[in-house]
Amino acid sequence: MEIIYGSELSQKIKEEIKKEVEQLTRQGKRQPLLSVILVGDDPASQSYVKGKEKACLSVGMKNLTLRLPASISQDQLIEVVKEQNADPNVDGILVQLPLPEHLDEVAVIDAISPDKDVDGLHPVNAGKLLTGRDGFIPCTPYGVMEMLHSIGLDDLSGKRAVVLGRSNLVGKPVSLLLQKKNATVTMVHSRTKDIPALCRKADILVAAIGKPKMITEDYIKEGAVVIDVGINRMEDGKLCGDVDFENVKDKTRAITPVPKGVGPMTVCMLLKNTLKAYKEHEFNG
Repeated sequence: MEIIYGSELSQKIKEEIKKEVEQLTRQGKRQPLLSVILVGDDPASQSYVKGKEKACLSVGMKNLTLRLPASISQDQLIEVVKEQNADPNVDGILVQLPLPEHLDEVAVIDAISPDKDVDGLHPVNAGKLLTGRDGFIPCTPYGVMEMLHSIGLDDLSGKRAVVLGRSNLVGKPVSLLLQKKNATVTMVHSRTKDIPALCRKADILVAAIGKPKMITEDYIKEGAVVIDVGINRMEDGKLCGDVDFENVKDKTRAITPVPKGVGPMTVCMLLKNTLKAYKEHEFNG
């Protein structure tokens, strides 16, 4: 049994990104720039944004955080997004979600230029993923695939994958990425019958269902690879995933922990997407 630590893998990838950024700046190129739009003062969102600022700094990228009042109107927020779209020095734009209730998240995401949508949430990038074209991949599913790559799982021909959850953020895109690697994918969700029986057929199980420790050994095929995307806070304040790690781990070939699993990979892939956007802007105009 192998534990796939995203905290360690992300450090390796960040080192590669840092070297590439240093090489580009030595050539006289400008630094890549990620613009983060933070609306209101939600403590969790503020914490996530600080993590992104720190990550940018660690690889030599510039970071611009636009802190906007919770009272901002829809039109004003979209105007801020359009200003970032028009700025040639901004490579990636990320709107920190969730937004205050009076704002339309879909309309705000749609306002981001697809070639600066480093979160991979714009319908143009979702369409590119669906049709197998080159676009920006949502950061968490991208991180999941990097973790599978790190243990030698690239061609998934003949493998059965089960994805728990059908969200636009994780479930749907990760199922498409697994299919692209030739896995046979089943997506299960709250309306699926006999979920444990389907999960027991999985060579690769990706849990993104948002229920603490829901996945026990009864769901796991002997020798399966288990990727736990869930992040849940227990009553004692500790974090746990959707998978009951201690109960499941000895039955697996490889498993991700929570914390130090998928979470660090999400921010890392955001940096990777920002560098990709930068190169497309800098070299392709």
